[in-house]
Amino acid sequence: MGVKDKVKKLKNRATIEEDVGGTMLKSREKASEHMQQLQSLQEKDPEFYQFLKEHDKELLEFNDDDIDEDVETDMDDEEMQGDQQPDTHDMEHLAITAEKEEKSYKNVITSAMVDSWCNSIRENAKLGAVRSLMKAFRTACHYGDDGEDESSKKFSIMSSSVFNKIMLFVLSEMDGILRGLLKLPPSGGKKETIIDLMSTKQWKNYNHLVKSYLGNALHVLNQMTDTEMISFTLRRLRYSSIFLAAFPSLLRKYIKVGLHFWGTGGGALPVVSFLFIRDLCIRLGSDCIDECFKGLYKAYVLNCQFVNATKLQHIQFLGNCVTELLGVDLFAAYQHAFVFIRQLAMILREALNMKTKEVFRKVYEWKYMNCLELWTGAICAYGSEADFRPLTYPLTQIISGVAHLVPTARYFPLRLRCARMLNRIAASTGTFIPVSLLLLDMLEMKELNRPPTGGVGKAVDLRTVLKVSKPTLKTRAFQEACVFSVVEELTEHLAQWSYSVAFLELSFIPVVRLRNFCKSTKVERFRREMRQLIRQIEANSEFTNAKRMSVSFLPNDPAAASFLEDEKKSGASPLSQYVATLRQRAQQRNESLMESSVLVGEHSSVFGSKTPENDEDDDARDEEGAAVFSSSWLPGSGSETKHPKEEKTKKKKKRRKEQQEEAALDEDVVEDLILSSDEDGFMSDTPSAGEDVEAEPVPQKQQSKRQKPSAELPKKKAQFHAKKSKKRKRAN
Repeated sequence: MGVKDKVKKLKNRATIEEDVGGTMLKSREKASEHMQQLQSLQEKDPEFYQFLKEHDKELLEFNDDDIDEDVETDMDDEEMQGDQQPDTHDMEHLAITAEKEEKSYKNVITSAMVDSWCNSIRENAKLGAVRSLMKAFRTACHYGDDGEDESSKKFSIMSSSVFNKIMLFVLSEMDGILRGLLKLPPSGGKKETIIDLMSTKQWKNYNHLVKSYLGNALHVLNQMTDTEMISFTLRRLRYSSIFLAAFPSLLRKYIKVGLHFWGTGGGALPVVSFLFIRDLCIRLGSDCIDECFKGLYKAYVLNCQFVNATKLQHIQFLGNCVTELLGVDLFAAYQHAFVFIRQLAMILREALNMKTKEVFRKVYEWKYMNCLELWTGAICAYGSEADFRPLTYPLTQIISGVAHLVPTARYFPLRLRCARMLNRIAASTGTFIPVSLLLLDMLEMKELNRPPTGGVGKAVDLRTVLKVSKPTLKTRAFQEACVFSVVEELTEHLAQWSYSVAFLELSFIPVVRLRNFCKSTKVERFRREMRQLIRQIEANSEFTNAKRMSVSFLPNDPAAASFLEDEKKSGASPLSQYVATLRQRAQQRNESLMESSVLVGEHSSVFGSKTPENDEDDDARDEEGAAVFSSSWLPGSGSETKHPKEEKTKKKKKRRKEQQEEAALDEDVVEDLILSSDEDGFMSDTPSAGEDVEAEPVPQKQQSKRQKPSAELPKKKAQFHAKKSKKRKRAN
C-alpha cells in the first residue's frame, strides 16, 4: 500500500469518526429520554412493569454504554469488511483453479491406462475396454480443436507418447475387433454383406463403435501433415472401407479426402490413396464409382495444366491410375469416357469453325493434349473390349484434326505427339491409321530442308514442349531432334505392318517421298539417316515378297490374317529389328536430357518406394506403424510449428522483394514506357501460357518493373506530358 492510499484511509477514518461522534450524542439524548419513560412507567403501572421484568428483562436493563459499544463495533466491522474483501475474492479464484486442476488430473489418460485397455482387449476382449479406448481415440483425434468444451470431455491427452500409442493400436487392431463383434469374416466383404448386417441385433448394438472409428479417423486425417503418417492411416482404413456402405455421408467425405491426397500428395501417398479409392469402387460398386470417375478425371486435369521434365513422370502415373480405375467397371467407364471425349471434340469443332487465336489456344495447350494422352492410354488398355472399342474411331479423328489444325513448323512437337498417339492406337487395336502422311508432310517443310543458321542451340526435349520460338527453329539441335523423331515414329508405323501381305504397296509412297527428301535436303547427316531407313524398308519388302510368292490365297481371304504369324511372334522382320535399335537410341537421348535438366521436385515423382510388398505382413506393419507414430506431433499443433530456418528464408525473400521494388522505383520513367510499348510485339512472338520456350534471360530489374509497376508512375507521366506541351507552346 502506498503513501497516498494511507493518507486517504486516514482521512476517511476521520470523517467516519466525526459522523460517529454526532450520532453518539443524538443516541445518548434518546437513551436518557427512554430511561425516564421506564421510571414513570414503574410509578404509573407497577403490574405491567413487573410483567416486563419477568418476560423482557433486557429492555429494562437498558444503559448508555451499550450504545457506545454498538456504534464502535459497527465501525470496526465496516473497516474489517473493506480490508478483507479482496482477500476473499482471491480465495475464491484459487478454489476454482484448484478444482479445475483436480478435474483435469482425473481426466488425464496415462500410458498405464492405455496398456491396461489394450491388454484386456487382447486377452479377454472386454467390451468396456473397447468403449473406453474408443472414447480415448476420439479425444486423441479431436485434441487441440477450438470448439471443444473441456468440461464435457471424459478424457484428455497430455502427451504425444500416449497419442501415438492410442493411434497405433486403434488403427492396427480396431478393424479385427469390429469384425469380431459383428461376426464378419476377418477380411474382405461386399456391400451386400453390410446391407444384410444392418438389420441384425449386432449392428444395432455396435454400429456406434464403427461410426466413431471411421468418423474420428477421418477427422484426424484432415489434421495430419506428415505424408508417412497419412499413408499408414489410409492403408489401415482401407481394410475397413466396407463399413462405409452403411454411412453414405462419411463415404462421400472419404472419397473427397482420397482424391485430394492422390492429386497433391508426395512420396508413396498417391499410390496408397489410389489403392484406397480403387478398393472403395470394387467393394461398394455403384454407390461411389461414378463419383470416383468424375473426381479422378477432374484431379488429373488440374494436375496436367503444365508439363516439364520432372512433372512428366507424375502426369504419366496419374494417367495410369485413371486407366486402371476405368477397368473396374467398363460399362460405367464407357459412359463417362464418351462424355469427356465429346467435350474434346466440341472444343476442336469450335476451333475449326472460328479460327481465332483464342480458340486455337484452347486446343494447343497442355490440358487438352494430356486429356488426349489419357484417353489414348485407355483405348490401348481396353480397345479390345466390346464396351470400349467404339471410342477408337472418334478419338482417332480428334487427334488427326488437332495435328492438322495449325500446320506450321513451330508446332512440330505437338504434331509428333499426335503421331505417337495414333501409332499407339493402331498397335493396340490392330487397325490401319495413315500416320505416314502426317510425318512425311513435316519432312517437306522448308525449316527442315535448310541448313541451320541459328547455331548449335540448346538441346530441346520435344516431350515437354508443344510450341517453339522462331529462333529455336533455326538451331541445329532442334532440326536434329525433329528429323530423328520423325524417323523413329515412321519406323514404328511401318514396323507394325512389316508382316502384312500388302507391305510392298503400303510402303511404296513413303519410300518415294523419303528419296525426294534426300535430294532436297542440304544436311548430310539427314541424308544418311533417310538412306538407312530406305534400305531397311526395301529389305523388309524383299522379306515379305519372298513369303508372298509361295501363298495361294487371295488378299480378301481370312487366311491372309495368319500370314507370317510365326515370324511376327519372333520379331524376325528387318524393320522390327531396326525399330528396336531406334528405341534404344531414343531412350538414351531422353535420359541425357533428364540428366541435364534441373531436377526441381524430383522426389514428388517417385511413387511406391516406401510401400511394403505384402500388406498382410503383420511384423512389417507393426514396425512401420511404430516408426510413423514416434514423433511429438499432436492434432492442432502441426500448422503452428515453424522452423527458424524457414522464418529466416522468408525474411530474406521479403528483403529481396523490397530491394527490387526500390530499384524499380529509381529507374527512369522513359525506360519504363519503352518497355511497356514493346509488349504487343513480344507477346505475338511468344507462345501461349503453359509452354516452355527458350528465350534470353530478362534482368531482375526489368522483371520487377513488368510485374509490379511503380505507384508513382501516373504522376510522373503527367509531369512528363506537361513538360512536352510547354515546350511545344514555346516553339509555336
